[in-house]
Amino acid sequence: MNDRAKPIMAALEANLLRDCHKTPAEATAAELHDALSKAVMESIAPDWRSSRAAHEQTRRACYLSAEFLVGRAVYNNLLCLGITEDVDALLTEKGASLASLEEVEDAALGNGGLGRLAACFLDSAATLDLPLDGYGIRYRYGLFKQGIESGFQAETPDDWTAWGDPWSLRRADQAVTVSFGDGSVRAVPYDLPVLGCGTRHVGTLRLWQAEPLEPFDFTRFNDQDYDGSVRAKNRAEDISRVLYPNDSTAEGKLLRLKQEYFFTSASLQDLLRGYKARGGDIFRFAQTHALQLNDTHPVLAIPELVRLLGAEGMDFTAAFGVARNVFSYTNHTIMAEALETWTAPLMEAAAPGMFAIIEKIDAQLAAELAARGVSAATAGRMVIVERGRENEAGETAPDKVHMARLAVYAGRYVNGVARLHTEILKNDLLKDWYAIWPERFQNKTNGITQRRWLALCNPQLAALLTELLGSDRWLTDLSALKELERYADDETVLNRFIAIKGERRQALAAFAKAKYGLRLEADTVFDVQIKRMHEYKRQFLNILAILELYFEIKEGKLRNFAPTTFLFAGKSAPGYFRAKAVIKLINAVANLIAADGAVSPYIKVVFLPNYNVSAAEQIVAAADVSEQISTAGTEASGTGNMKLMANGAVTLGTLDGANVEIVEEAGERAEYIFGAHVEEIRDKAGSYDPTALYESDGRIRRVLDALVDGTLDDGGTGMFQDLFDSILKGASWHRPDQYYLLLDFGRYLDAKIQINRDIQDRLAFAKKGWLNICSCGRFSSDRAIREYAEDIWKIAPVRI
Repeated sequence: MNDRAKPIMAALEANLLRDCHKTPAEATAAELHDALSKAVMESIAPDWRSSRAAHEQTRRACYLSAEFLVGRAVYNNLLCLGITEDVDALLTEKGASLASLEEVEDAALGNGGLGRLAACFLDSAATLDLPLDGYGIRYRYGLFKQGIESGFQAETPDDWTAWGDPWSLRRADQAVTVSFGDGSVRAVPYDLPVLGCGTRHVGTLRLWQAEPLEPFDFTRFNDQDYDGSVRAKNRAEDISRVLYPNDSTAEGKLLRLKQEYFFTSASLQDLLRGYKARGGDIFRFAQTHALQLNDTHPVLAIPELVRLLGAEGMDFTAAFGVARNVFSYTNHTIMAEALETWTAPLMEAAAPGMFAIIEKIDAQLAAELAARGVSAATAGRMVIVERGRENEAGETAPDKVHMARLAVYAGRYVNGVARLHTEILKNDLLKDWYAIWPERFQNKTNGITQRRWLALCNPQLAALLTELLGSDRWLTDLSALKELERYADDETVLNRFIAIKGERRQALAAFAKAKYGLRLEADTVFDVQIKRMHEYKRQFLNILAILELYFEIKEGKLRNFAPTTFLFAGKSAPGYFRAKAVIKLINAVANLIAADGAVSPYIKVVFLPNYNVSAAEQIVAAADVSEQISTAGTEASGTGNMKLMANGAVTLGTLDGANVEIVEEAGERAEYIFGAHVEEIRDKAGSYDPTALYESDGRIRRVLDALVDGTLDDGGTGMFQDLFDSILKGASWHRPDQYYLLLDFGRYLDAKIQINRDIQDRLAFAKKGWLNICSCGRFSSDRAIREYAEDIWKIAPVRI
């Protein structure tokens, strides 16, 4: 037994007795979770202190991100300590079980891949003994809890801290003040430990919570001061109240920009304060700090550092010189709407002084481009501050700041997150910048931590891999799994893998039943598309193809179809009408098929609500087919594809994002690739005519007409008509079928049918899944974070 297990168990029992007057057998799941978490926190405290000190005494990196989708900490931390089985056995002796902690809610500190990547990176850095810490926001509520009511997305507050937050350590003594245009707030840090696997290293995720400067006075019940105190408290707490406030209104935009300034200013104040306290020379700040901007949300950190250094007596030129050697920027999208821009009035209201500093940076850019002989046309495309122009009505639009351009110019490096994505940045989105500063551009293909996304979520498969490899060294060296390719034709091993898949499908079915009251048939093929709902991710294409499968099975054209469960999960942004329409369509098609006794034995469609890390852990372990069907050239990377690959699902996808590299690693024989390549889409951009495809292809016409001919019911919302029109008519902001669904429809449908044929040869299909597992080594976040450390941050491991 691990020497940490018994002391932690003893501390757990002492905590329960002190706080609840209960034994482990009597404790509720929440009480047990709280007591166990506190016991682990006590156990790791010395290592955490040593790790923090080590980070401060060497060159360190900090990861600034609006999201950290950490999920539940308890299971992951026990795994990293190597005591999961021991603690479970000790709890069982006391009449309790670790399994009861499944009731505990996820920490709702992120929404999707951006935040989960950040969490994986911190995990890998701690495991590799790298001095990396995270900075973000401690949201009171997550994005929202998603329910499904009459097929529609329903949103309710995600009050994740209702379960308590025993993994966070409040550090009120290290609070700082952040000032906005309409007042100031107190930024209070909460520290979460990030445990390394196989090491005593503990990283820190510091999250800021906004509070009023003055404590709330509950004694003022009879005068105006009370109302003023309430308003001040609410204004302050609004800053960190909810992840991604709706920015469809001016108030929402202002709040979102305040959030971004809040956590970047607090983080920089914290870093500079600690650096100076240790006797650091602010002119040498860049020599000991590397700050990574995870997308454009933290880019205000650039002018804020210039401001803070100016307050220390440094002139603009010197301060900006320091900033240019501190920051690097990770781009996560080529979507224009996702590249943040902010108007000057809004920026001045949220963060006074920032726009003036950005104007100085823009002027320096202009001077530098002129000195390099860059043409006026090119320089005009590169401006950071876009001056407002007068419209026909004589109104002048406000000046606008392009945050991605600011990040590229003012940073040391810029990186894409998959090879294809980086090439698109260099050759298209940021080609002017690449032509001038090619040395700044790097690729850092994303990765996932195999500790959570294989060892924790799929213990049966993890045990088989460890047995065959002769050790569990794959936990910290995922590339070791390549050695197991020698079993790709071993029927005994493949049958064991098939059996494990069956067990995981049973586990997912039990999870769906207990959590959501949904029934899954565990003996069917599990074909899954799990990701944020967005048009470019093409859940719409998936459900249209399923609808055509329904028609073809019903009319007898498609025979011997292996029973398949098509599982969807993902949230739509609250104001994203069309993504919500796709959710409704998925559920409408599900109802249509379920009501048809001739087809329902072969196809079942399920939308699993409130997708989060805990649900993903169940789904990726059970999936047979991984749907990665974004339009080529639109997905930066993806990490869901990597999680599913590591658990032995085959990829049904386009050559987009990291799919390209997945195919290279596992081989085309192990995946199902379809659809237009980036080059084909580029060639067709000016001549593409979806109406011609609609008129010439009966299958396309049938599924689109079903949206508007009464076959499917959208509850009178007009949602399905809008989906229909988006393909054939377009809208004021986009051309018809902007994501080329109809161009890829036939090839996608053929690939879906081919998978269904192939999976009926169980051993041959299992070999494909096994090859995916053996080839997933490149997609470990350990590899990714090592590359960041060596190529961008220039940091080295520190031993604790």
